[in-house]
This record gives sequence, structure tokens and C-alpha cells, in this order.
Amino acid sequence: MDWKGHGWIALPIRLYIGAVFLVACWHKILHPESFAMDVATYQILPLGLVNLMAIVLPWIELACGLLIIIGWRTRAAALLIAGMMAVFLTAIIVALARGLEMSCGCFASQSMAEDPISWRTVLRDLGWLAIPLYVLVFDRNPVGIDGLVARLKRRKKT
Repeated sequence: MDWKGHGWIALPIRLYIGAVFLVACWHKILHPESFAMDVATYQILPLGLVNLMAIVLPWIELACGLLIIIGWRTRAAALLIAGMMAVFLTAIIVALARGLEMSCGCFASQSMAEDPISWRTVLRDLGWLAIPLYVLVFDRNPVGIDGLVARLKRRKKT
């Protein structure tokens, strides 16, 4: 687990998942009203929390995407991304179990024909969940700001 190569393996997948989250948040930040409709369609949250979720969640996605890309607070960002992916997966599975035919709402409000939820969506999101879990478990010395800070601290001690 302490192999130095994990940082270099994790770097491209961190960049990838960070980019996914940056792309996912963009439309949601610009059009929170559309995202609120997507959130409400899942029929999981009380209606009183839908607007709050639609306003706050995209900004969390933005922050986590940026942090995991630059490698600052990498493990915290990975933990938050893993948590969000677990919640997204749960919401999709519940919607599928209820027989809801709807758009995922993952990247932009689209028609059901353009981005329907399906078990393929679940598999895709499981793959995306694996990325932050890899970072959490194996990437102890991330390439990025965290790694630079750790090296500077080690040099200062000597």
C-alpha cells in the first residue's frame, strides 16, 4: 500500500474524475432551476430540501473536482466524491426499483430520451466510485500540492 507508484497511477484517474465533476457541475451552477427539477424527479428528498440541494451540491462538486485535480486536500476531496457517488448510485437504484423513467440529470437537464437512467448508468457510476476509493486507499503521497507540502515538511525537519 505504501508503493510510490500509486501516486502516479492515481494522477490520471484523479484528473479524469475531477474533470467529470467539473463538467457535471457547470450546467447545474448556471441553471439551478433545471437541476432542482431533476432532483425533485427522483422523489427522494422532501420538496423543502430540493432547492437547497440544487443550489449547494453543484458548488461542492466544483470544489471537489478542483481539489482532486490540483492534489490539494486530495484525500478529503476523494472522500467527498466517493460519498456523492454513493448517494448518486443509491438515488439511481431507488428510481430504477420504483420503475421511474427519467433522465439521470447528471450533467445537464436533458430529456429522458437523451440521458435515461438504466443499469448501465449504475455500472458507469460504480466505475466512477472506484476512482476516489482507489485514491483514498492507495494514494498516500499524491502528486500535486499535498505531495509538495509533504516534501517541504520533510526537508524542514532535516
